[in-house]
Amino acid sequence: MNKIKVAIVEDNKIINESLANLICGSEGYVCAGKFLTAEECLEKINDLEVDILLMDIRLPGMNGIECVKKIKALKKNVSILMLTVHEENDLIFEALCAGAVGYLIKKTHPARILEAIQEAHEGGAPMSAHIARKVTSFFLSNKKLTPDDSLITEREQEILKELIKGKTYYAIALTLGVSKDTVRFHIKNIYKKLHVHSQAEAVAEAIKKGIV
Repeated sequence: MNKIKVAIVEDNKIINESLANLICGSEGYVCAGKFLTAEECLEKINDLEVDILLMDIRLPGMNGIECVKKIKALKKNVSILMLTVHEENDLIFEALCAGAVGYLIKKTHPARILEAIQEAHEGGAPMSAHIARKVTSFFLSNKKLTPDDSLITEREQEILKELIKGKTYYAIALTLGVSKDTVRFHIKNIYKKLHVHSQAEAVAEAIKKGIV
């Protein structure tokens, strides 16, 4: 089985090392690199084989959001997960608009961090539950478009409602009594129907269109 290659950008040496140990010590994952600054990461990124990048926001020198923009310009296929203590709305949306696929808070349980890495690798957009609610609230404040009831099936609507709650693929599968692969299958169909490429975009479009 191919391991998910994860790199870390975190200026706190203890947290940096803890994340590296978590990744290296977990089956199916490998630490492809760890950096204390955005500049160091950018200097080495072209030589790295990396699938997922864990990125802090407040870093010495260039901040994490600016680093996301530069990395996405260099390596479009790298999925970037923000891992930070910051929960301000403006930082959340700046990070997502810059190209991050997900947003986790540092107090997230290690098992959930690994699960989020897996989800991001599979095309998802993992977020801490209350971060997902912030994103949802933002879109709910915008004008909804006319719903197209023929576009999304009843099962897909159920899955979208669970995504809005910030649930993982596994949690959705348990709630709906289906397999994780079934959830993933429906989410891929949702992406196609809504013409989006991530979980965050799917949730945003579903809310704007009044589907859920």
